[in-house]
Amino acid sequence: MKNQGQLLRTLGVWSATLLVISSIVGSGVFKKIAPMSAALLSSGWVLAAWLLAGLISLFGALSNAEVASMLADSGGEYVYFRKIYNRFFAFMYGWTCFTVIRSASIASIAYVFSQAFNNLFPLPNFIPESLAQLSLLETFKPFDNFSVKLLTIFVVWLLSYINIRGLKTGENLSNVITATVVVCIFLVVVLGLTIGNGSFSHIQTNATNYVTPSFFNFLTVLFTALLGAFWAYEGWASVGYLGGEIKNPQRNIPLALFFGVMTVMLVYLAINFTYLYVLPIDNFVSIFEAKNEIAAVAVVKSFLGNTGSLLISALIMVATFGCTNTTILMASRLYYKMANENLFFKGADFIHPKYNTPSFSLWMQAFWASVLILS
Repeated sequence: MKNQGQLLRTLGVWSATLLVISSIVGSGVFKKIAPMSAALLSSGWVLAAWLLAGLISLFGALSNAEVASMLADSGGEYVYFRKIYNRFFAFMYGWTCFTVIRSASIASIAYVFSQAFNNLFPLPNFIPESLAQLSLLETFKPFDNFSVKLLTIFVVWLLSYINIRGLKTGENLSNVITATVVVCIFLVVVLGLTIGNGSFSHIQTNATNYVTPSFFNFLTVLFTALLGAFWAYEGWASVGYLGGEIKNPQRNIPLALFFGVMTVMLVYLAINFTYLYVLPIDNFVSIFEAKNEIAAVAVVKSFLGNTGSLLISALIMVATFGCTNTTILMASRLYYKMANENLFFKGADFIHPKYNTPSFSLWMQAFWASVLILS
């Protein structure tokens, strides 16, 4: 294609590490302790589950890093599957990412951002109730909660445009947001451990209805809790999609994955220890059963009042905004690579001549994510 740019290797190990962190940290760190507490009914085992999930994720990241450093190209797992298995397997994976996995992640994470925004700044409801309840195929309600959906679509298209304006633009936005989120989480940790009026006895105490389970029952509830933790750790593999834009990828991709996942694991352990220090585990079980409050909000509200509730809501907004941005940035490279090999829509392999980004791929991704948001 004439007048086409090219993807440039401009990302160093620091930026790649921050992108790994940003692709992982979303809303899970603020709320997954509730279902995990309800499953395990033991503060100690909840923390152990976070540690175990983190170690498994780290081992997975290191295994992924070896392949990523050998096949350092744009497209991530699509490229790995094509090399390890065949083009058909890679084709199926890539299209599944576009139709469901990555596009749905963008839609759902951005939707959480819009919900948090709506909680802080209520959006006007201008859709008649009769239209809001209109359903397609008795399943989809495109006009239900329409104001939140419109904001979500706007965020997706805004971030797609920002990422079209250059890799550095999207990278810098992600770096600022990631640093802000990590600093704010550690601020919550410091405040919780100093003025949170908590007790180390909370860490040592089981839930009121705790009963020592049999070995097999324990494995069942542990695996249930691990599902929540793994959901919060998900996303680290996405940095492989930028393999063609990372400097010295054989060295920097493994380092970015190691330091990124390690940082997230330490952050998760610190914040969840703080949650359980401030409030007893029974509170988190109640939060899960009531399903009307976010665990982190309840914790910070206990020592900062309503101000704390607002701060956590704002932090969730920032974290999900950053995670949405990183997912948009990374996933678009997968479709670019597929189109480059004639396995995706023609034109998705176009690289903007000025900004050196896969602009058509980003627009196609934004369009399909918008469809999923309305569904």
